[in-house]
Order: sequence, then structure tokens, then C-alpha cells
Amino acid sequence: MDPLAALRKHPAAKWVGIALIVVSLVALPFALQIAGTAWVRITNLAILFVLLSLGLNIVVGFAGLLDLGYIAFYAVGAYVYALLASPHFNLHLPWWAILPIGAAVACIFGILLGAPTLKLRGDYLAIVTLGFGEIVRIFLNNLSEPFNLTNGPKGITTIDSIKVAGIDFAETTRLGELAMSGTIKYYYFLLALLVIVVVVNMRLQNSRIGRAWEAIREDELAARSMGINTRNMKLLAFAMGASFGGIAGGMFSAIQGFISPESFVLNESIMVLAMVVLGGMGNIWGVILGAILLSFVPEILRYSVEPMQRAIFGRSIIDPEVIRMLLFGLAMVVMMLFRPAGLMPSAVRKRELAVPKEGA
Repeated sequence: MDPLAALRKHPAAKWVGIALIVVSLVALPFALQIAGTAWVRITNLAILFVLLSLGLNIVVGFAGLLDLGYIAFYAVGAYVYALLASPHFNLHLPWWAILPIGAAVACIFGILLGAPTLKLRGDYLAIVTLGFGEIVRIFLNNLSEPFNLTNGPKGITTIDSIKVAGIDFAETTRLGELAMSGTIKYYYFLLALLVIVVVVNMRLQNSRIGRAWEAIREDELAARSMGINTRNMKLLAFAMGASFGGIAGGMFSAIQGFISPESFVLNESIMVLAMVVLGGMGNIWGVILGAILLSFVPEILRYSVEPMQRAIFGRSIIDPEVIRMLLFGLAMVVMMLFRPAGLMPSAVRKRELAVPKEGA
């Protein structure tokens, strides 16, 4: 027997692998800090995108409902946190109260979006959800008169940071010789939150609700004929996906300390959808992989393209942002040609998009 195969079958192999992953994740921010604090911030942003992608995966991957306005729920969660934890209304509620409120408000917005669109499918649903996302952004831009709710395009500043057991995440904490900056503390907080969200997603996927969503995605008429209440299941998909977006938005507010409507443009929705498609719709681990790749690779290109041009040509010929978007677009085209189901597709999606063999 192959020694590697024998090692994989060892009873302790699974737990050793989990232990190595845990140790790597715990040590990651300190390793990244050697290259610069900016990389820890990028990692935190990547985790936020993973949370958003997992929420959108419920709507698009599990239930098969195309949503181009998902960033609206992210904005709702962010503004709920900002309004309840800033001098804007001078409330300053604790984070553990605001995050559930933000998730609940985003959930209500998800139901408000889902209710009138239950009979729409495909492109029509995509257009309506796109419009919903833009409506929310425009409202955030204009709800400063006659009553100043969102402070308009100026945004909301001096948002309270998260505090746990008297430890302020906005300040550096020393544990003996070890200094933990705010970005590192937020990294661990986001990581714990991500684990909870992944567990909830896995439980949903393997539950009766998850199987109902999959049935609706494959054939809504057949699902209805089998007794599935497609109306309630669609609303539940919108609500659950929106709640994860609301939580991610609240964390974004706490980390940034400032938000404005310009943080929630259509391009962000497209990016999150691209992460889900790239990783593999319906596969939790594939979606996580897609979010990490599309969060880190553009930043790596941002830091490497200009120095490479200067080394080769002696000056910067093409703006790094242009090259970054060109490579991003090319990568997506190549993916659609050679891996249409994504990098790590779910088993069902893989079967759907597989090319049938001749004579089969």
C-alpha cells in the first residue's frame, strides 16, 4: 500500500490536519505583520468578503436565485451599527447587541426584496435585485434631509470599536512581550465569527431546508409538486443570506470607524458574485476559496505590477489598476471556458455542467 494513502487512513490523521490548520491560522497575522500591517488589514477584508460570499451562496448557490443587489444588505448592517454606535444619535450601544439587530434589520430587508420578486426568475430577478441595491445606496446618499438619518454622502465617522472584557480592539494590547495590534485582534474576532457562519451554513446545507433549496434550484415546478412550499423557502433564502450580509456590514463599520454610501456600490455586488461563481456555487469550501483568491490576488498585483514595469521599462507604462482589471477579466473568461462550474464545484453542479461522453 502507498505510504501516503496509509497515512491518510490513520485514525489520528484528521485531527492532526485540523490541529495544523488551527495553528497556521493562529500564527498567520504575526507572519503577515512581518511583511506589513497592511497585509493583516487585507486579510481582515478577505474574511469579510468570505462572510458576504457565504451569505450570497445561500441565495445563488443553494436556492438558485440570481441576486445582483446583495451589497444592499451589507450596507444596511453597516449603517445599523454606525447609527447605534456613534455620536450621530449618541446611543453607543454595545457590539453584542448591535450585531444581532443589524442581522435582523438586514433579514427584514431581505424579506422585503424577496416578497415582490417571488414569481421572477433569471434575468428579470437579476434586474430587480440590481435596482434594489441601487435604491438603497441612493437612499443612503439622500436621507440627510429633512431628518438627518444617514448624514448623506458625508458618511458617519467616529464609530465605536468593539470592546471585549474591557479590551478595546482599536488599541494595541500587550501580553508580556507580545504586542497585539487592533488589526490582529479584529482578525481573531472575524475568524471566530467565520467559524460560526461556516458551521451554520453546513448545517443548513445538510438539513431539510437545504435540500428544499436545492430542489427549487433544479426544478421549481417539480419541487412544488413534491409538496415544498417554494414561496416560504425562497423568502427564507433571501432572509438568511441577508442576515449574514448584515453581520459582515456591522463588522465593517466597527473595523473602519467610518462609512459612506460610496463603500456600497454595484461593483462590490459584482465582486462578491464573482467570488461565488469562481469558487463553485453551492460548495461552501469552494466559495471560501473563491473569496480568498479574489481578495488577495488583486492586492498582490497592486503591489507587484508597478515595480515590475519599472524594473523592465524603467517607468510605469500602464496603470496598475488597469492591468489588475484586465487580468481579472481574463481569469474569469478562462474560468468560464475551462471550469464553468468553478474551482471547487458542488457534486450536483459538476454533474450538470459535465460534457456527456459520446455513446453515453
